[in-house]
Amino acid sequence: MCQHQPPCPSADSADRESARLAAHHPEQGWSLLCNGVVLFEDTGELLPDGRVIAPQRPRSASLTTA
Repeated sequence: MCQHQPPCPSADSADRESARLAAHHPEQGWSLLCNGVVLFEDTGELLPDGRVIAPQRPRSASLTTA
């Protein structure tokens, strides 16, 4: 898919999110990367083979237990 030099990381790479944007639709909450990965604003991902990567939301540091 990628025509960039050096090529973007593949959809199976650990750093797949660093691929270049192919399409960006912030009003709809998603972006398509050049490696075929769809990134959602909640940090979830849809890989080209249909696998879903659940959102990786950071835990709030302000949460405390009483």
